[in-house]
Amino acid sequence: MSPQARRDELIRAALDLFASRAPELVTVDDIIVRADVSRPLFYRYFSSLRELQIEALHTVTDGLIDGLARRQEGTPLDRLRGVVRGLIDVAAEYQAGYIALLRGGSVIATSETDAVVDQVRNRSVELILEATGVAEPSPLLLLTLRCWTAVVEGALLTWLQERTIPREDLDGWLVDQLVAMVAATAAHDPTVAVLLDAT
Repeated sequence: MSPQARRDELIRAALDLFASRAPELVTVDDIIVRADVSRPLFYRYFSSLRELQIEALHTVTDGLIDGLARRQEGTPLDRLRGVVRGLIDVAAEYQAGYIALLRGGSVIATSETDAVVDQVRNRSVELILEATGVAEPSPLLLLTLRCWTAVVEGALLTWLQERTIPREDLDGWLVDQLVAMVAATAAHDPTVAVLLDAT
């Protein structure tokens, strides 16, 4: 097995374990048993458990960015639903890692992972603007879109933990939330009517 493949295997083992317990409760011993490797081999690839935890969370954020990159044909609303579905898919696949990354007070989340999460948020805003053809958004529109990304994160965290809403309804509901927020913003900023017309 190549060094990169072995490293990826250890990351997958950590993410598998995160699916059943909080990342801060997973030990090196847990990971080496799951990956069927020795302790010295673990430390050949990662200097510490902390380093592996951060790499595992980077895998989640990379998946989120990949999910955002998924394209769907159709109207701007159709494309937005496709983007949100991609986010839901990744959040569900890496549920424990996603929760650890975004929940307040996580001992795993750091300034480094926070910066990567900000990249995901910024990419979300960029894609919405691309989908709707808005080249020069007003400050109030940008604020609206950034607030909506917080709504998505909060909704996904709750949904992952409670699953009280059918998955197939979640993306449409979140896009409808965006439309409602943009409509409210349009009442205060006439330039935002362009976005409403586009959708």
